[in-house]
Amino acid sequence: MVYNAQSGHIGGALSSADFMTVLFHKCMKLAPKWEKDKNYSERDRFILSKGHASSILYSVLSQCGYFPESELLTFRKLNSKLQGHPFPLCNGVEVATGSLGQGLSIACGVALALKLDKNSAKTFVLMGDGELQEGSCWEGFMNASHNKLNNLIAIIDRNRLQIDGNTEDIKGLDNLKDKIKAFNWEVIEIDGHNYNEIYDAIEKAKTSQNMPVAIIANTIKGKGVSFMENNAGWHGKAPKTEDYEAALKELGE
Repeated sequence: MVYNAQSGHIGGALSSADFMTVLFHKCMKLAPKWEKDKNYSERDRFILSKGHASSILYSVLSQCGYFPESELLTFRKLNSKLQGHPFPLCNGVEVATGSLGQGLSIACGVALALKLDKNSAKTFVLMGDGELQEGSCWEGFMNASHNKLNNLIAIIDRNRLQIDGNTEDIKGLDNLKDKIKAFNWEVIEIDGHNYNEIYDAIEKAKTSQNMPVAIIANTIKGKGVSFMENNAGWHGKAPKTEDYEAALKELGE
């Protein structure tokens, strides 16, 4: 998708690919393929706060039957439903996202509405670690614990890189686990590329009784492609033909 469009954010899509695969294929309650999302109220909600990594969301949505795989090659094209940042015209996308720092607050509202409706559905929100430098994220953490949103699960893609470099050099987040726990959240820290740890963390988070849960997934930006791994330069750069072919070969192996 990113190669075809010559535009997009590949590094953070690859770092979250393992987590998104387990979440959508094994853990989330999805709308039946023959129904529109909005007509199936018991579905779990997913919000991609780091909306620039939309290519990974579209990948899993197509795998889960929300639209044909052939539509992926319309990514970032004029009039496509697969815009650079998710937009609800695309089946499976709950809200428009990509203004960093806003996804958690949106998820708080969705989770609270579900609780008021006595709806058992869960709300998942995937956040980048760089966006945690936004103050609105911490307002969201505070709001969620105040309202005891035990149906809210925040997933943090902790790859430690953002567009300008290492998160700790730009505005340090460590010790992130202690910071979030101080806001009265349950926090689970895992290897974000270990399928068993991912699955166990999500299933545990779904059983929370009185507080929201944050899963800190320690990941590698550009995971799976050696020359992209831990390289901030691949945050928002599309591969040229030689890079694309080399990447496909590595991923195929």
